[in-house]
Amino acid sequence: MLSDIEIAKRCKMQPIGAIAKKLGLGEEQIEQYGKYKAKLTVETEGKRGKLILVTAINPTASGEGKTTVSIGLADGMAKLGKKVCLALREPSLGPVFGIKGGAAGGGYAQIVPMEEINLHFTGDLHAITAANNLLCAMLDNHIFRGNELGIDPKKIYFRRCLDMNDRALRNITIGQKGEGLEREEHFEITAASEIMAILCLATSLRDLKRRIGNIIVGETYDGRYVYARDLKAEGAMTVLLKDAVKPNLVQTLEGTPAIVHGGPFANIAHGCNSILATYAALSLADWVVTEAGFGADLGAEKFLDTKCRVAGIEPDCVVVVATVKALKLHGGADKAHLAQEDLVALEKGMPNLYKHIENMRNVYQKPVVVAMNRFATDTAAEIEAVMRGVEQAGAKAVFTDVFLKGGEGGVELAKEVCAAAQQPSQLHYSYDLNDPIRTKIADVVQKIYGGAGVTYSAEAERKIDEAEERGYGKMPVIIAKTQYSLSDDAKLLARPSGFTVHVRDIIIKGGAEFVVAVAGNIMLMPGLGKQPAAEHIDVDETGETVGLS
Repeated sequence: MLSDIEIAKRCKMQPIGAIAKKLGLGEEQIEQYGKYKAKLTVETEGKRGKLILVTAINPTASGEGKTTVSIGLADGMAKLGKKVCLALREPSLGPVFGIKGGAAGGGYAQIVPMEEINLHFTGDLHAITAANNLLCAMLDNHIFRGNELGIDPKKIYFRRCLDMNDRALRNITIGQKGEGLEREEHFEITAASEIMAILCLATSLRDLKRRIGNIIVGETYDGRYVYARDLKAEGAMTVLLKDAVKPNLVQTLEGTPAIVHGGPFANIAHGCNSILATYAALSLADWVVTEAGFGADLGAEKFLDTKCRVAGIEPDCVVVVATVKALKLHGGADKAHLAQEDLVALEKGMPNLYKHIENMRNVYQKPVVVAMNRFATDTAAEIEAVMRGVEQAGAKAVFTDVFLKGGEGGVELAKEVCAAAQQPSQLHYSYDLNDPIRTKIADVVQKIYGGAGVTYSAEAERKIDEAEERGYGKMPVIIAKTQYSLSDDAKLLARPSGFTVHVRDIIIKGGAEFVVAVAGNIMLMPGLGKQPAAEHIDVDETGETVGLS
């Protein structure tokens, strides 16, 4: 079979003006970035289409094809005659050159131009990185120029960022040899930065600037918070982001409109595309397919408990993506033998899927459809076992072939999703926003993860008390933890019970307006593996990119 990039290059893309027209937009309502990309400039208000949230079980290292299924589902809806639009996140260069490769779908269910989307796209992540690091530069310059605000260098909380996996930048020293105050610094990946979160949760350019001004950069010697607005940084930072805040319009291989904007990770951030992109899609199409990163315990929880609250939206149906291979891995199958039939391991791994179904249906009270991303190695017996088990769990499973067949392989899934989305439902949250921070964290751990409780480091305890004393206790909580398990221990697969989640740190995001609870050994700056994907990406003698997948 052709590689993803070869399939994408053989696609005959439609001019972006033609894609905009499918959404009822004229060319004067978009800013073109070449022939096949554009920024939306229209104010999108009014009607609201049906919203479909695509999430997944706890994934393997290579993922379960959630984005691929989302794209195939949208193309399948288009084949049914639906006016549909995708609302997806932008890829980060870190994973592109790290372990996963590209993040624009796969096979015959991709968004294009695939190469450009995976690399520099319209420059949004570069703008976010620049705005973030401008604030850092202004902060250190303020201290160097006399420190009029009395900022305590030992209590600087805002970090520099880079859109790349680079473990060497996790802990460094800056200001050496008299070039400013010498102090420790810690980089985050751009996708985990507060600026990324702010861009994705802002509801307007004005709201973006307000949120930037509320970023807590550190404390003074006498314990007062110092904000970005105290450094007079919010104006220049907003200027850097004034184009980045506009959603991007592209297309699938089959010409379905796709709005791709924002890219926070779900294991260390809130994992959803921008509110502005979702607003645009909902106002321009009758059906909107969006996704939330990693498993439903991470991205979907944050989509439902945080993004939906801020945006005033809710999904009409939730799709949970799984694979037979991943379920067998959760059941203890040897990685080297996942392609072989193993009904025992499959049965042992199914409870992971059941838990996610239960959460979406019983906690959030939303209709659920399971999308099984089919592999050629899936046997008839394994398929039957999954279908039977999911039905007993109160949902419907559909095996999709979108990787090989594109929209045609997603038609059956599209039919089931459209039918489920017609069921009346009202979103319930997993916690009360007005509850104390510890109660909200415990609710997520017990209801969504299935854990027994929460323990805290002394530092986390202190910071929670401080957050509530300073008026940040009523914000949503974002739990940063491993994506591989329902717990905070990546080795606890399937559906563990009786475990406790340990919160080692608390981070107040004053601009993003949520409180981050850091659980386990999660890293805010990932590192590259022994053989990163970057080793296989190249330019051939004709100048064409190869190895990007």
